[in-house]
Amino acid sequence: MSNRRLALAGATCLLLTLALGTGCDRDKEPAADKTEEKAKAVTAERIIQADKEPGNWMSHGRTYDEQRFSPLDQVNSENVGELGLAWSYKLDVDRGTEATALVVDGVMYTTGAWSIVYALDARTGELLWKYDPEVPRAVAGRGCCGVVNRGVAIWENKLYLGTFDGRLVALDAKTGRELWSEVTVDQNKNYTITGAPRVINGKVLIGNGGAELGVRGYISAYDARTGEMIWRFYTVPGDPSQPQSNAALEEAVKTWHGKLWYEQGGGGTVWDSMAYDPELDLLYIGTGNGSPWNIKYRSEGKGDNLYLSSIVALKPDTGEYVWHYQTTPGDTWDFTATQHIILADLEIAGKKRKVLMQAPKNGFFYVIDRATGELISANNFVPINWASGIDMETGRPIKTGEADYSKEPKLVMPSPFGAHNWHPMSYNPQTGLVYIPAQITFIVHADLGQPPASAINLWNVGIAPFDIPDSEDEMAKMGEGFKGLLLAWDPVKQEAAWSVEYISPWNGGTLSTAGNLVFQGTADGRVTAYEAGSGKLLWESPANTGVIAAPMTYTVDGEQYVTFMAGWGGAFPLVTPGLEPDIKVQAEARVLTYKLGGDQSLPPAKHDPVPIPTPPELTADAEQLALGKFFYQGLCATCHGVSVVSSSVTPDLRYLSAETHEQFNAIVAGARADKGMPAFGHLIQPEQMEAIHQYIIKRSHDLVKRAEEMKASAEPEVE
Repeated sequence: MSNRRLALAGATCLLLTLALGTGCDRDKEPAADKTEEKAKAVTAERIIQADKEPGNWMSHGRTYDEQRFSPLDQVNSENVGELGLAWSYKLDVDRGTEATALVVDGVMYTTGAWSIVYALDARTGELLWKYDPEVPRAVAGRGCCGVVNRGVAIWENKLYLGTFDGRLVALDAKTGRELWSEVTVDQNKNYTITGAPRVINGKVLIGNGGAELGVRGYISAYDARTGEMIWRFYTVPGDPSQPQSNAALEEAVKTWHGKLWYEQGGGGTVWDSMAYDPELDLLYIGTGNGSPWNIKYRSEGKGDNLYLSSIVALKPDTGEYVWHYQTTPGDTWDFTATQHIILADLEIAGKKRKVLMQAPKNGFFYVIDRATGELISANNFVPINWASGIDMETGRPIKTGEADYSKEPKLVMPSPFGAHNWHPMSYNPQTGLVYIPAQITFIVHADLGQPPASAINLWNVGIAPFDIPDSEDEMAKMGEGFKGLLLAWDPVKQEAAWSVEYISPWNGGTLSTAGNLVFQGTADGRVTAYEAGSGKLLWESPANTGVIAAPMTYTVDGEQYVTFMAGWGGAFPLVTPGLEPDIKVQAEARVLTYKLGGDQSLPPAKHDPVPIPTPPELTADAEQLALGKFFYQGLCATCHGVSVVSSSVTPDLRYLSAETHEQFNAIVAGARADKGMPAFGHLIQPEQMEAIHQYIIKRSHDLVKRAEEMKASAEPEVE
């Protein structure tokens, strides 16, 4: 194990500080001796009986049912205003931070960007150990939404990590030493892992992502002790000319048409949500969108395309199919059903029902019988236009036709960002409410006009690039309809109990507690607490950055703490800075932990104003600029923002230096792949690359002109 992979001393921390330009936020050496005591093994029984030790948080959603409800009430609606920062820990990479931390017997385990794992003393925030899987930076372009990670799983005395480049790694929980590592994907394709593993009956469950970039989805189970693969369940069929591997896929293949879907993977990736019912012994997974998105090309414009955008129940010991419910048959809008799944027992029509609840991207809140897959109820929780409701006899959406872009562009609500994305919701059995980080978004979808290609780092969605104006004022006006909501949803009545509106989508996941509280971080850089029954804001504190992960809570020595993983990033900040409100946050990645009476403070928020350079001469004509914009929006906007307006997560290309402009072609071809800038030279011709460069230069000139106009308008008139 190299020193780069396992940091056990303050000297290594110093080396990392010098090499990476980041610090450990600690004046002391990492307290490695804190892990010397023999840890009590985490077992299925401990997770099932989690309420007997509510001071720990031993699984991604605390319990197998993923309710994200804590019985702790030391911090409550009466005293939450006394919360203060107990400690913070600076992560190495300032990118999107999406993990939910685990805490087991006083030790916190969490992850940051590039799948780096941290073990911290949960009382003080001191670093115990750190593990860097050394994901090659060149694979950054193979993921849709940043080099994020949503956390680890723990079983017995081992931690399990899915890495961005597709490995499943087992670590010694006490030392961080790597025990085994298995490649779970074809690393020659655009597979990634960003989701947190789960462990059931000694089997580590892991999915993957990449449906935007042309892969076939599946979930795999590995032996927790040895790393041997036990089973794999594919979510879309294989070669339609050959027999399928099981009866479920034999049924599924009948719902697909043509062959482009098979040639380009089909999609259906299991990139996030899972839940488990120990009594029924059923594992529930959510599946993603098709590859490509556009069903016109994927499946000749027809068919349900099972098991895309579905909730699927499996037997966890064998991976055998039990039932499914498809939320969006024949999905053509990226309406994934990978969003958070919650299990609960609800009284409905005077009868206790074992239910599964999900609020996927498509905007409907579903309550489903988790034993049978029967739809119990559904209602839209935000405004949508693609469907008017759900037919309760068939369980299918009643499509309006307003979102059919096969013949002409259509404004679709919600957008691929979804009415609810990966950000976890929570269920409070005391209030009976689900707290959803909901959002109102829209997009204009248009047919690409030809079958999409498939290649490394290439989005093959089959939809024309964003038609976004270059005027920042017009972009801001276009984005005025985007909103974020904290929505308290009654799953029995299928209606909102209360809501809080935010200025932007992409707010954090939620935590509810027995202290009558709901905690959530926000896109505009705050951590907050609301009264669970009424939605009244009771506490807030600055976080220095956008907070998108779901918080968690735990106790050490009888004292309750609340932890937020803070760090701005992910799909929305990467793509839409020009459309979102000016929320004025930069990417700063930290663990923020609060307690009653905490008296620590954060350093000033990062503020890195970049001087506007003098751009090169613009030589392109209108036709070349139009070509450049087309290719920029199709290839570059997913990381650097539509119309060359970027957030702080990735470089704003309008500010390129003269030296970088000179190296532009080489950089696009892969010269900086080892630093995280993917290679695109294999995807475009030299004249197309030059057109993209000219369009970026044009947008740099627009920036200079806008700055001059703003300066002139701010100068006082001289009489």
